[in-house]
Parts: sequence; C-alpha cells; structure tokens
Amino acid sequence: MPTSTTTRPRDRRDRILRAAGRAFSERGYHAVAMEDIAAAEGITASALYRHFPHKYALFLECATRLADGLLEALHDLPEGTDLEGVLGAVTRATLPERSSGGIYRWEARYLLPADRARLREVFTQVVDAVAQQVRRHRLEHLPRDVGTAAEHRVLAAAALGVVGSVTTHRTTLAAGRMEPLLRGAALRVAGGPTVDALTGTVTAPVGEPGTSAATDRRTQILDAAIPLFYRHGFAEVSMGQIARTVGLAPSALYRHYAGKADILLAACLRAADVLERSVDLDGLTPGAASLEALARGYVDYSFGHVALTAVAAAESGGLATADRRRLHAVQREHLGMWETHLRLARPGLDAPEARVLVHAALGTVAEGGRALRWRDTPDRRRQLTSLTLRSLSD
Repeated sequence: MPTSTTTRPRDRRDRILRAAGRAFSERGYHAVAMEDIAAAEGITASALYRHFPHKYALFLECATRLADGLLEALHDLPEGTDLEGVLGAVTRATLPERSSGGIYRWEARYLLPADRARLREVFTQVVDAVAQQVRRHRLEHLPRDVGTAAEHRVLAAAALGVVGSVTTHRTTLAAGRMEPLLRGAALRVAGGPTVDALTGTVTAPVGEPGTSAATDRRTQILDAAIPLFYRHGFAEVSMGQIARTVGLAPSALYRHYAGKADILLAACLRAADVLERSVDLDGLTPGAASLEALARGYVDYSFGHVALTAVAAAESGGLATADRRRLHAVQREHLGMWETHLRLARPGLDAPEARVLVHAALGTVAEGGRALRWRDTPDRRRQLTSLTLRSLSD
C-alpha cells in the first residue's frame, strides 16, 4: 500500500534516490519506469512526480550523487591527511551508495552531453585529488621512486577501481570489516613501489571462438553487434542497425537469432568462453602461482577484448531473467576459482573477505585499464597485472 502523506518520512527524497539508483544500476535506464520506482518505494506515481518531474531528472541526480559525494568527502578532509586517510574517506563515501554506484560505470552514457561532461569533470577532480596524494605519499615514503604525474593518475584510478568495485557485487560484509579491507587494498595499489614487470612472457590477445566469419553468418552478426552495443548501449541499437552493418535485410537476422536479446546473450556467453580459455593453471602450484596466472589471464582478456568485456559487464540487465541467471552462474564459477586460489595464498581470509578482494582486483583492471585508455603494450599488461596482484596481497 502506498504510504500515507501523514506518515511520509522526512528522508523520502533520499529513499527515492536510493531505490531509483538500485533499479537503474541493476536493470538499466531504459528498462526502468517511474511507476517501478514508485512501487519499490511504496508510493504512488503522482507522489513520485512531486519530487522529480520526469525520469531523466531522477536519473541525472542518481548519476551525480556518488561523484558529488566523493568530491565533498575529499574537500572536507583536514589539511595534511595522508593517502590512507584519503582512501578511507573515499571508501566511506562509497559504501552507502554501493547499490546504485553501477550508474557511474555503465549507465552514464544515457546522460545528455552537457550533463555527461559535468559528471566526467567531477570524477576527473576526484582522480586528480587522489593522484596528488599519491605523489605526496611517494615523495615521503619512496623518494627515489616518485614516478610521473601520468603514473600517479593511473595509480589513483586503479585504487579508486578497488573502492568502486563494491558497487558491482552484493557480498555481505559489515562496514567495519569492509572499509579497512578495501582501504588496505587501494593503499597497496596506489602507494607501493613503481610497478615492476612480472617475469615471463605476456601472452598474445586471446582469439575469438567460432568458425570463419566468411561462412558463419551467425558469427558475422555477433561480430557486428558487439561494437554497436559497446558504442551506443544495447537499448539504443536496433536490429536494423545490426542488419545494415552486416549487409543483410533486417528479416534475415531472425533466421539466426530470435531477437536482439538473443544476440546479447550470445555476446555475454562468448565473453565467458574467451575468459575461461584465457587462463591455464595446469602444472601450477595452487595459491600464489595460480593466482598470478589468473591475474595475467584476466588482464590479457581485458586488453584483447575491450568492447566484448564492456558489453558483457554493462549490458546483462537487458537479458531475460532466466538468461541473466544462466550468465551469472557462469560468472560465479569463474569468480569462485579466483576466491579458492586467493584463500590458498592467504589462508587467513574468510570467504566473504576473499570475494570482496577478488572483485577489488577486477576493479583494479577495469579502472587502471580505462586510465591507460586500453592502449595495449606488453609493458602495460605486465604493469596492470602487477597492480592486480598488489590489490590481493597482504
């Protein structure tokens, strides 16, 4: 039943924003209606419109909420706060917003250009503020290994990726345990020695599965759709666009895929298959050695398949419920492998702590790679692998 106006809570607007943030993060901007948000909050749609005139206004505030909160948290810190204190403040500001933080990662593309530019500017200020603290930390603790301003920004972005990773999963852990775990991992990423190359040869980009595109029309369609989903978002791409890219009539696509969601499912399953084949643990000692192989494989996968990785991570909300569950089961299996080997390397961790750190490692790759603009070189792969392992170390 909708809440009576006589019992309306004082934090109604805040509660609406949290409910909307969760919905937009989990299902995507286009799949959520104002009526859905009103129902989740237990109010009528007309009551919701008294707070927000339309869905875009609500989405915009949700999208800027975390960014503005991070910047405010940094501005409120006392002068002289060290890098650990800065990362702690960022973590404490992020944790209350974890259920809606996915908007920043995946849904900001649906903002109008001016609003998207403002959001980007706020996050740039956050990265710059952390990067300044990285430089200060290195001057004080690693005076012979200070590094460049560009390196400081990559380290800051990767450390923020550790913190922001909490928005990508639902692992339950008390804030008193979650905050120091994330803060410590972020500090290891941003505050350690210069990223050194790992020993061994970096593998070449992982090849795509499937038969020759010259004879497999289904593969041609999928290969055309993935870059379109990546650039424009699943909801904005039509079957007609995909057909034109392949050079087919739209009706011809339906001989190979039941619909656009079927193409998306194929893309997500391809990503899972490529990722699985990127890791070879045969002959490796379980624990540190196997964990390094997992990290290197994930970095190779991420650099070698930027569009595929982003689509699989960002667009699964467009799948039917049964397909989404199928995909999540495959993803959980891979994450479980990381968790198992991390706990062998660090036996003092319990399962939830290991799970949080595994997601932190993946966040390191996501934001560190983004800061490097995914410009692929063997050295950058080695460097990002080293940062990933650093996030997992004790």
